[in-house]
Amino acid sequence: MLASSTMLFVELALIRWAGANVVHLSYFSNFILLGSFLGIGIGFLIPAERGHWLKRWTPIPLVLLVVLVREFPVQVRQSSGQVIYFTAVKTTGLPEWVTLPVIFLLTAVIMAGIGKITADLFRRLPSLNAYRYDLLGSLTGSVSFAVLSWLRAPSVVWGVLAAVALLILGGRRNTLPYGIPLTAMVVVLFMESTTTGISWSPYYKIQLEPSPTTTRTYYISANGVPHQSTAPLPVLMRENSPYRRAYEQTPHNPHKRVLVIGAGNGNDVAVALAYGAEHVDAVEIDPRLQQIGAQLHPAKPYDDPRVHVHIDDGRAFLERTDTKYDLIVLALPDSLTLVAGASNLRLESYLFTREAFEAARDHLTPNGAFAMYNYYRKSWLVDRFAGTLDDVYGHAPCATTFKRNAAVLVAGMTTADQSCEQVWRPSGAVPRAATDDHPFPYLLHRSIPTLYLGALGAMLLVTLLSVRLAGVRVRSTFRYADMFLLGAAFMLLETKNVIGFALYFGTTWLVNALVFIGVLLAVLAAVEVRRKLRRVNQILLQLLLFSSLAAAWLVPTDAVLSLPFPARLASAIALAFAPIFCANLIFSDRLAHAPDPTTAFGANLLGALTGGALEYLALVTGYQALLLVVAVLYLGAGAAMRFAGTGTAHSTTRSLSSPAPRP
Repeated sequence: MLASSTMLFVELALIRWAGANVVHLSYFSNFILLGSFLGIGIGFLIPAERGHWLKRWTPIPLVLLVVLVREFPVQVRQSSGQVIYFTAVKTTGLPEWVTLPVIFLLTAVIMAGIGKITADLFRRLPSLNAYRYDLLGSLTGSVSFAVLSWLRAPSVVWGVLAAVALLILGGRRNTLPYGIPLTAMVVVLFMESTTTGISWSPYYKIQLEPSPTTTRTYYISANGVPHQSTAPLPVLMRENSPYRRAYEQTPHNPHKRVLVIGAGNGNDVAVALAYGAEHVDAVEIDPRLQQIGAQLHPAKPYDDPRVHVHIDDGRAFLERTDTKYDLIVLALPDSLTLVAGASNLRLESYLFTREAFEAARDHLTPNGAFAMYNYYRKSWLVDRFAGTLDDVYGHAPCATTFKRNAAVLVAGMTTADQSCEQVWRPSGAVPRAATDDHPFPYLLHRSIPTLYLGALGAMLLVTLLSVRLAGVRVRSTFRYADMFLLGAAFMLLETKNVIGFALYFGTTWLVNALVFIGVLLAVLAAVEVRRKLRRVNQILLQLLLFSSLAAAWLVPTDAVLSLPFPARLASAIALAFAPIFCANLIFSDRLAHAPDPTTAFGANLLGALTGGALEYLALVTGYQALLLVVAVLYLGAGAAMRFAGTGTAHSTTRSLSSPAPRP
């Protein structure tokens, strides 16, 4: 349990911490995830009598990774014409083509060491018992990291917990080779955590710096990228300020009830109050950003009794509230990270879909207006959003452009409800609107960017070389092709569920954590059921699995979204967890019969790595179509299972756990 908990905890910590210090990883979080799967898979595939050096020196690559990232943080400026990144103003550190492969390889080596420790412990247990303890340990690691996120604990706390767990797992013989590098790692993280102005939210590493020229003004960076700044009200109300445009271009609007999505440190809230708002709902997903505004904003907008703060996802708030507003402002919601476990979904992606714009329109008063602004970087992105507003409201919005490709878009319920200096005119072909099924507003076309293809190709090459260099007998894994396919299918199914719950209930860290905990509980329930059954009918289980997948495919997301909250929750749980339960009954039975569970486990993990790469198909097909890919993979696994046979061993087989779902 401790080994499995440590494995998941270290993986989550690496994803979060590396992404906070290497900006590119914030937009490519499964870079670390796939490296982890590779490492754990190798750790389990190495025979018991080999690889002891890997266990003995596990902390060395861990401290090397921490020192590398801290000393050479990479601020990547992406200039891709296919996809937009909100990244640093300037590039620093080593070239990304040096740093990113090194991080991937170090991650794989770290997780291979922990995987080897776990594998040697699991060999002492019957297969399903080991699987059970693995899941309980994974639950412990997932809950522990969720609690630390809730407490906004600094990185040194993560390091201390990981170091203590590794020292215990290393045993007395390894006290010295473990103690020295782990102490060095904790010292580096302590220096980071005690740096002036550094704090952690559930989403970012936040750095707060006072302005050297203006009193009571602070600059806020998230994951090393300039993100927000507090400003006195006179500065916000300057002539031609983007904060004023929503009000100036709706002169007949009373602006009595205002909704600000992306309230952040409070600039937009202060402006709404200055224009006479009597009720302001301020929605902000990050509690730390709102707390900074409450403490330091010179206008003290959050102290005003007219302001009601909601720490929530903006789309989820719209789905739950019945309030009508005179003005809805989408205020700079450009997150600098992805939803954990979803390789391309950013925290704000569901705010920019056609369905989200329609939901905002439905919450406006008869003469209300909707406004959005940001530094959009590309003219085609402005055209995409403006074109979507044109379709939703039936007329072109006002469009005001500023320096650095900044723009303000204002759409009244009718043309009489907006007063434009300039009406939007497309600069070229208008890209298709983002949708809830294809929520990628920053992707120009339905394609996989060359950057991603290159990275995935490189990771595949590294995987093949690593398996070869580790001395794994590849031929011995062929008979577990079904386990490989089961791992790939499950990884995709888990991703689809994360996406679904993010849409239904918000992209908050809490929803994400609860989904993963729910997945683990569903898998654990399947194991407990299988342990109590003497024999299972695989054909019946497969029929139930495909029936549950068909139900998830046929039920449209808008039908679930239209339900009241209790019914929506019940429907989402049934649609998401029924396939997981059935799939893991099949997996548990297969594991119990595997003649060589260690190899089966490694094949399953490499399959999960493949499933993580297949997630990128959603950029072309949308997320709902992933269920078809899942079905094809499960069909292939069923066919391979028939050819492989099930062997004769039952739950008394001494073996390993299956891979618990790893976000």
